[in-house]
Amino acid sequence: MSQNRICALFGIQKPVIQAGMIWCSGWELAAAVSNAGGLGIIGAGSMYPDVLREHIKKCKAATHQPFAVNLPLLYPDIAAHIKIIEEEGVKIVFTSAGNPKTHTARLKAAGITVVHVVSAVKFAKKCEEAGVDAIVAEGFEAGGHNGREETTTLVLIPQVRAAVKLPLIAAGGIATGAQAAACFALGAEGVQVGSRFVATPESSAHQAFKEIIVATPEGGTQLALKQLTPVRLIKNKFYQLVEAAELRGASPEELSVILGRARAKKGMFEGDLEEGELEIGQVSSMIKTIQPAAEIVDEIYLGLKSRLAEMGKTAGEL
Repeated sequence: MSQNRICALFGIQKPVIQAGMIWCSGWELAAAVSNAGGLGIIGAGSMYPDVLREHIKKCKAATHQPFAVNLPLLYPDIAAHIKIIEEEGVKIVFTSAGNPKTHTARLKAAGITVVHVVSAVKFAKKCEEAGVDAIVAEGFEAGGHNGREETTTLVLIPQVRAAVKLPLIAAGGIATGAQAAACFALGAEGVQVGSRFVATPESSAHQAFKEIIVATPEGGTQLALKQLTPVRLIKNKFYQLVEAAELRGASPEELSVILGRARAKKGMFEGDLEEGELEIGQVSSMIKTIQPAAEIVDEIYLGLKSRLAEMGKTAGEL
């Protein structure tokens, strides 16, 4: 398992990558995942440049294993983030929410491995043209910002695998080794996990947010705000306000006013479970405990190996 292309590319032992999630994935979570043999990621999307530098420094002090920074390309001060990433010697960057051609050449010129997140085959092809080193294909089930096409992971992964030759990481709706094995059967070489890592002691999310994730039932999340930037939300008071506005045909401008500023910070980081924006994946209904990140890495990795072995045995019996 450790010799697959994703492990070789990042220099890690287990092809389990923690997603870079705003307000939830600081240095402590990234270091814990990396120390467990996966790839931890600092989510820069909610950080001012000086805060990002602090998290990178603390992560370097907490782990000698590879880790990455997630860089949403819509971030307003992205030039400052890239400068800090270069100055601090970060070796791996996951870019998202934008055109991979914009900064890939500069990052690679600095000796940085670049991975881009996509939600459709057409974007995966653009990644290959842009010269990225690997692709994350993220299905509709995922939390946070999502694809407008609403393509599920089960459909997206084999389509992207057929379209590009780059190392492929599956994301969206993955919280167990069995789900990871299903993605490997479809052509993935690694998995990126977000929602399950939010519900960890090391996550920088508010404790109240972690607890509501564990309590979220089947059907407790919904994709919303598609006229702005699609995002999957827990169905709380804020979501109901958005839903009512969308049902009456609210304009993007009106939805933007409803969203306001710092709504995600209010919900996920400050713990306002009613008025806050609570971004989480569909798989939250399967998450039943808050547990250490290292345990999650091991459970997914060992479950993946076990299920792949079972699949091989079953195939031999057909």
